[in-house]
Amino acid sequence: MSETRVHLSKTEPAAYEALDQFARTVGQICRDNGIDDRLKEIVMIHCSQLNGCAYCARVHLDRAVKAGLDTDTIVQIPTWRESGVFSERERAALELAEAFTFIHEDGIPDDVYDRVGGVLTEKEYAALSWACVSINAFNRIVIAGRYPVPPRAAQAPV
Repeated sequence: MSETRVHLSKTEPAAYEALDQFARTVGQICRDNGIDDRLKEIVMIHCSQLNGCAYCARVHLDRAVKAGLDTDTIVQIPTWRESGVFSERERAALELAEAFTFIHEDGIPDDVYDRVGGVLTEKEYAALSWACVSINAFNRIVIAGRYPVPPRAAQAPV
C-alpha cells in the first residue's frame, strides 16, 4: 500500500472541514442526548474495524482510552456477541453500528430496530445513528486516501 492517493482533506479542505464540523455537531448531539464518550468510542472503533479503517481505529482507540475504556473491553469489541463485558446499552449500540456500517445489505432490519429501540431512547438512538453516519464517512475518506498507520514507538508492556 505504498501508492500515493489523492488526499481529500488536503485537495478539498473546505469539504473536509465541513465534515469535521459535522462530527463536532454529532459529538454535541451525543453529549446532549446521554451518550457518553465511552459508549460513543466503542461505536466509533467498531465501525472503523468493520470498514477495515486502521487509521480511524487507532484515533478512536486513543480517545477510548482517554474515555476510560480498558484493554480488555477494547480487544473484545470485535467479539462483542460472545463477550460478557458489554452492558445491554453497549450491546445495542454495537448492533446499531453494524447495521449502519452494512446498511447497503439490508437497511436497518426491523428486528435490529426493535431490539435497539427497546434499549435506547429515541434521542439516544438518533445520536448514535448520527455517530455511525459520521464515522462511516470518515472511514471512506481515509480508506480511499490510504492514510498511513505506521508502527508506534516501542511501549512498555501493558
